[in-house]
Amino acid sequence: MKRLGWVLIGAGIGFAAAFGIFVAAQAGNNAGVYRQFDLFSEAFETVRTKYVRPVDEGELIDAAIEGMVSSLDPHSSYFTAKEYADFQVSATGKFGGVGIEVSAEDGLIKVVSPIDDTPAAKAGLKPGDFIAAIDGASIQGEPLDKAIDKMRGTPGTKVTLTILRTSEKKPFDVTLTRAVIRVERVKWHAEGDVGYIRLTGFNDETDTDLEKAVRGLKKKIGENKIKGYILDLRNNPGGLFDKAVEVSDDFLDAGEIVSTRGRLPEETLRVNAHKGDIIGGKKLVVLINGGSASSSEIVAGALQDHKRAVLMGMKSFGKGSVQTVLPLGQSGGALKITTARYFTPSGRSIQAEGITPNIAVAQGDEFALNKLERQSEADLPGHLVNDAKTAKKKAVAVIRPAPGKKYDDFQLAYALDYLRGAKTVEAVEKAETE
Repeated sequence: MKRLGWVLIGAGIGFAAAFGIFVAAQAGNNAGVYRQFDLFSEAFETVRTKYVRPVDEGELIDAAIEGMVSSLDPHSSYFTAKEYADFQVSATGKFGGVGIEVSAEDGLIKVVSPIDDTPAAKAGLKPGDFIAAIDGASIQGEPLDKAIDKMRGTPGTKVTLTILRTSEKKPFDVTLTRAVIRVERVKWHAEGDVGYIRLTGFNDETDTDLEKAVRGLKKKIGENKIKGYILDLRNNPGGLFDKAVEVSDDFLDAGEIVSTRGRLPEETLRVNAHKGDIIGGKKLVVLINGGSASSSEIVAGALQDHKRAVLMGMKSFGKGSVQTVLPLGQSGGALKITTARYFTPSGRSIQAEGITPNIAVAQGDEFALNKLERQSEADLPGHLVNDAKTAKKKAVAVIRPAPGKKYDDFQLAYALDYLRGAKTVEAVEKAETE
């Protein structure tokens, strides 16, 4: 049975008694709050004693807390003790699983992005896919964290996911063999005289690994021979806020990186850069797309506002909020709740708006996708509204591959030619409204 800090879980009256003490300490004489907790206590006791089968009181309370928190916005959630431990591992270490970033949507589990070189990526799972069942059991309406727990497991064991894809008429099964998922967020290689660095997320090691990547590229290409660098943030769903700040700082010598504004004074802050650009002022292109979210957008926004980088690709996801993980006493669990909004150095809130690149370059298949597969923060139910007044956007001229031309990665090819000052790859331009 689960024990949640100040909540006494026992036979009959324990929960109401503990909650009453808590409310008395926190709410003073707020009669309205008392009435609401009386209502909750009555509902809890009714379910506990009259539901068709016996139910675990701890599970009821977990579900109640999860329902309370998840109703606030799409990014707030409740972690049980086990889920909190799993969250900490995913942010700092490795685990057994299939390798996908997921979110809850419309009662199903949506694939945000497969992690490079994992079973999910190798099997061809795509952003926008929906997972309808795991090992034949429907997960419709199931909490996100429980679905994630079912996909994780001992490396070498198998799990079958039932996938819904809008381009396919019928659901189909994909059987994956779980592997050790190492959270390697930085990959790099030389593209001739250009250094290419891909960030797939932001964890404890991202900044350190980025610095190693730059040193490796300087050694491989020759520091004086490097034309510039490409920082690839496409399909990067984000991660730790402070690591996004460190990555931004790596390319800036001074000025604001990001500011946050929250309800509490401690959630309102401004973070400035320190002297020391690790690429020595070389040209920098940042690639973004609709899968670039949260911490990725902090980096992109900071470098764009300071004119330190040219942003290429497509408009980003638009998640302009900050979540804080708050442990819950002795329970071992935690709340992940939205505590602030963040703003780029120029004061922009990108919440439900996204960041528009300096040069809009399509990969070539974006416009073939329907709205479901192109969802952004603004499409998520319950998303925070952007209170800032924004001017009506004009149609954006989007550079796309010329008809009949095939490229492994058109956006990358365009960025490489741009950095080298060469004639860009063959392309056409068409006005598209973002």
